[in-house]
Amino acid sequence: MNERILIADDEKNMRWVLSQALEAADFEVIQAENGKQALKAIEEQQPDVMILDHRMPAPDGMEVLRTLRSKDYTFPVIMLTAHGNVQLAVEAIKAGASEYLTKPFDLEELKLAIDKAIRMSGLAAEVQRLRDEVGRDYDMEGIVAGDEGMLAALDTVHKVAPTNATVVVYGESGTGKELVARAIHELSERKGKPFVSISAGALPETLLESELFGYEKGAFTGAVSAKPGRFEMANGGTLFLDEIGDITPAVQVKLLRVLQERRFERLGGTRTIEVDVRVVAATNRDLQQLIVDGEFREDLFYRLNVVPLTLPPLRQRSSDVPMLVAHFLEKFNAGSKHISDEAMQALIGYKWPGNIRELENTIERLIILSHEDKITTADLPVEIRAGLGSFSDARPGGFLLPDEGIDLEEVELDLVRQALERSGESVPKAAKLLGLTTKTMEARLSRFGLKN
Repeated sequence: MNERILIADDEKNMRWVLSQALEAADFEVIQAENGKQALKAIEEQQPDVMILDHRMPAPDGMEVLRTLRSKDYTFPVIMLTAHGNVQLAVEAIKAGASEYLTKPFDLEELKLAIDKAIRMSGLAAEVQRLRDEVGRDYDMEGIVAGDEGMLAALDTVHKVAPTNATVVVYGESGTGKELVARAIHELSERKGKPFVSISAGALPETLLESELFGYEKGAFTGAVSAKPGRFEMANGGTLFLDEIGDITPAVQVKLLRVLQERRFERLGGTRTIEVDVRVVAATNRDLQQLIVDGEFREDLFYRLNVVPLTLPPLRQRSSDVPMLVAHFLEKFNAGSKHISDEAMQALIGYKWPGNIRELENTIERLIILSHEDKITTADLPVEIRAGLGSFSDARPGGFLLPDEGIDLEEVELDLVRQALERSGESVPKAAKLLGLTTKTMEARLSRFGLKN
């Protein structure tokens, strides 16, 4: 079925010219000579796109536009303005117009505007459809997905959540492992009880042990009072152990005992504490390879890996990027902002080494730094504009240099940020990714104002 275009303009000649051109382009055309007729046509015939003149007998174009948006009509509206009235054009966009054209305009320009409006409307409809689909099937706040691989993972979440089975969530940094762990908790009978998280890779062995199991007063220098550990804090609920592949053999032994017996003693204590805790672990490492390398206990692996769940990286679910972008624009209350077609294609084509976390940070940065309502390719970070992928995808000899050149300082800043995101904000790991010493990395952070 061809798209239906409503032309609302009080100039008979203008309506005739536009009708002839659009019908020749295989569009179905409806005409209205004033605001009242336009509103009636909308209710009765539901157009796909509207071409709306600002100056019409009451209600005028702006009033018609505001009425449409107040009634939640979402089809795109192309506003026609006269004499290059910039203030009116800005007002129209803020009121919900998808585009505006100044009379006189070229018919090819109008056709391009209509094609763009139809594409963006289709994209918006697909985003909403996928959101509704996820919302019906999964009560998972903050998780946005339409990709088949991700939806399959969420289906596993839905099935395992009501049980007490231990789960290991596999996935690269930034893929949303903690969000999935929270979803498992919220969909279980433990909802309403504590959800406690800890990143095992961010803590040295002695500190991790005291954080997990707690300690008694005087257990070590500085222990001036007793403190419960994360297992106690999560009693009755869920404990999320992130970066489980980074814990040391000594802590692995104690963790295995807790999982087997559901009991432990605080550091420096003799009283046995019993807990009812569901454990959800996560890692970006291959635990089976760590077993082969002698870095991870096989018995602990089988105790944890009752239900393995793998989250695909964002580069394998690029079709989700538009929906995620819309989600983050909404999250950061940037309803007036929108992404140009070209910028969206660049975002879709980028490899996202930092995955969803990097995309979220990028959108937040674009909202802050972009002074216009439309975010274009010129606003994008240099590595996205240049079509660069992840570090591992960079071709021999370095990055691909775009025709317009690059700002090396900006490239270095973006690489440092990506390395931090990919390493979970660990400076030593980020330094290793970039081939730097930790001291040199700290100097870079200080130079860019990223050091706390």
